[in-house]
Amino acid sequence: MTFSIRPPAAPPQPDAPSLPASDSSDGGDDDVDLVRPTAAAKDGTEVAIVTPGEVVTEDPQWMRGHGTTASPGSSTILATVAGTLLRTNKLLSIQPLRARYNPEIGDLVVGRIVSVETKRWKVDVSAALLAHLPLSAINLPGGILRKRTSTDELAIRTFFSEGDLLVAEVQSVYQDGAASLHTRSLRYGKLRNGVFLRVSGTGGGGGVIRSRRQVWTVQTANGGGDVDVVLGVNGYIWICKHSRGELVASSEEAKKMNEITKMEEAVSESMYSNRNDDIAPQTRREIARLTGCVRALVESGVRVDEEMVMAAYKASLDSDVDMEEEQDGMKEPDEYQGGSKGSRLVATALEAVRS
Repeated sequence: MTFSIRPPAAPPQPDAPSLPASDSSDGGDDDVDLVRPTAAAKDGTEVAIVTPGEVVTEDPQWMRGHGTTASPGSSTILATVAGTLLRTNKLLSIQPLRARYNPEIGDLVVGRIVSVETKRWKVDVSAALLAHLPLSAINLPGGILRKRTSTDELAIRTFFSEGDLLVAEVQSVYQDGAASLHTRSLRYGKLRNGVFLRVSGTGGGGGVIRSRRQVWTVQTANGGGDVDVVLGVNGYIWICKHSRGELVASSEEAKKMNEITKMEEAVSESMYSNRNDDIAPQTRREIARLTGCVRALVESGVRVDEEMVMAAYKASLDSDVDMEEEQDGMKEPDEYQGGSKGSRLVATALEAVRS
């Protein structure tokens, strides 16, 4: 009697979901067969989730994009990262759920000085490679425009040293993916008088996204004064006391003396100062409130931009007013924005934005 060994049969696959609708009208009715069913997103819509090594499609009409690869000798497209499947006409790509920041020219980023070299600094911007900040790409004290000399190289640590935080702009991107930064503007420079936050960047999920404004001033309540919010596209956030008033005061004094050079020198010296200013308790409380609002947005998987941060901050103020009314003003408001309170704040903020 002869025996025959048969290969094991593949288990039955669930009904393959259709791909999310494309932004373009071309090929809008085509579907891609997936191995796994869709998952529910936070806004109630269905999103196709794929994992590394998973077969996205075997149809030869589709082209592979970011996050995908082609199987050798066949038309099978495989996923290389875990994320959501996107379609643009006939191009398939995967947006990672978590990914490092990919620098682009013109991005506003918040970074930390990692090392100091002869003519440049190396800056951590949450990318795969450290960014470079050349000595020729910063403002010299006094606003002097001249060629950098050996004297400037010897005094390089007086501008930035290891551990300093700064806000800069991506000037160019090298072939290997490393970014070159510059701070040739009074809007950029060393950061002081605030709190540093690290959240997810543009890789996906809840985090900072590219928006119309990455830097703005919040007129806080409860006597906190003005607070600056800097949302780095790389996912680094800086919330600090607004210091423009001191610069304006020094500028007005210089104007009275009719000396523009002194005005520029006063501004430049304040940019490279390592000393923090005195911050009132009311301002500290509002900085902590804004920090809690940002963390609540990230924990709920909601985008972080000016609109959502301001909506969450307003919802936080309203919740404190309601708490005081319930307790007849006998207890001070709680600045903690996490847990169930944070979820309620985010839900209120989303309703306010959608309405």
